[in-house]
Amino acid sequence: MEKEAVVVGAGLVGALWSVYLVNLGYKVAIYETRIDIQKAEIKAGKSINLALSDRGWNALKHAEIDDLIRPIAIPMTGRVMHSTEGNLTYQPYGKEGQAIFSVSRGDLNKKMVEIAVSKGAKIYYNHKCIDANTNKGELVFLNTENNEQVRVKSSLIFGADGAFSRVRYAGMQRLPRFNYSQKYIDDGYKELLLPANEDGSYKLEKNALHIWPRGRFMLIALPNDDGSFTCTLFMPFEGGKNAFDSLDTDEKIVQFFKDTFPDFYEMMPNLLENWHQHPLSSLAIIRCYPWTNKTTALIGDAAHATVPFYGQGMNAGFEDCFVLNELVKKHNHNWELIFKEYQETRKPDGDAVQDLSLHNYYVMRDAVADPKFLLQKKIEAKLSEKHPDKWMPLYSQVTFSSIRYSEALAKGMQQEEIMKEIMCLPDIENKWDSEEIEKLILGRLIGE
Repeated sequence: MEKEAVVVGAGLVGALWSVYLVNLGYKVAIYETRIDIQKAEIKAGKSINLALSDRGWNALKHAEIDDLIRPIAIPMTGRVMHSTEGNLTYQPYGKEGQAIFSVSRGDLNKKMVEIAVSKGAKIYYNHKCIDANTNKGELVFLNTENNEQVRVKSSLIFGADGAFSRVRYAGMQRLPRFNYSQKYIDDGYKELLLPANEDGSYKLEKNALHIWPRGRFMLIALPNDDGSFTCTLFMPFEGGKNAFDSLDTDEKIVQFFKDTFPDFYEMMPNLLENWHQHPLSSLAIIRCYPWTNKTTALIGDAAHATVPFYGQGMNAGFEDCFVLNELVKKHNHNWELIFKEYQETRKPDGDAVQDLSLHNYYVMRDAVADPKFLLQKKIEAKLSEKHPDKWMPLYSQVTFSSIRYSEALAKGMQQEEIMKEIMCLPDIENKWDSEEIEKLILGRLIGE
């Protein structure tokens, strides 16, 4: 009997999981609300460029498609901080040769869908999920081209339809003992596109993530293939002069950028046109459990939507696919056992990546320009180089390893407590590189 599966959502995670399923011998049907992504024009506005790191690459590698993605990924070896005075400070992300990779969400999504279809997945565009019975494995879609309802039945369904998943809402949230929470953070974001120079060259260092940290808010910029940068301003919706609701006239918008990001303002043509062209968007963390029910599993944002400040939303979703694939092989396609272990092992990691994402927002906007923070990073880097088996910085655990998110969070918070103590020591600025400090940190690690 032919093995069949339905994937709802042709986003990044849905497309990757479809590739895995085809590789596992399944006939795959993907249902997608949007129009054909291959024909759609990719526009900036609500995408936030993605940062592909080791977890994502690992998942792509095991799907045997990593080499197809590398040509559209730009390595970023560190972050460049821009001060109000225009001074630049470079901070490497990891060790020599380590990098995260900037990818356009739209370009990556197009490529992933193209790969899934080329491998044999069948995709139905303009099909909006309007109802789901996950006990019976029944889905109802509205074909938005002809306004007809389409009923689909499958013993294996995957909800990869994003933070506001219809599969989750219609098929699981109504069930007894289903836990769900949705929390918006106080900050929103607006995208801007910094174009390339007239000759196509980059206006900023290409192989870096650029940050303008300003305490309660920040601007970031990630490189694109065409010499441009996708820039995102994260700021409170309301409250004081540095909030979106206070920028209610063109004059205030221009003055805000002149005063707050002067070097960026000088580089940015058509600021106002860009500003008004792109929407103001919100950011939410969504938690739920259980992630599975008889015929159905939630994956990616449908299970654990997070905020983008660790660059791990996509990577965590891709890792869901990798974990599921390993469990299929472990349990020999016994989906009852697969679903049970999947949600039990991944739920703590889904929660952890959300906690990590919020933690890193405070680091990026408040700490990265602080001399004490930079000194702490130097101490941690030295310790990690000398004692890699004893100390790995939290950022490296999350970004350059496959350590479980929940374990990385627990270890990282332990290390942070130790470093708080170390950074309060008298004259730490002058004796940070001493054997005394090294021994003190290692002693704290083992509880001395």
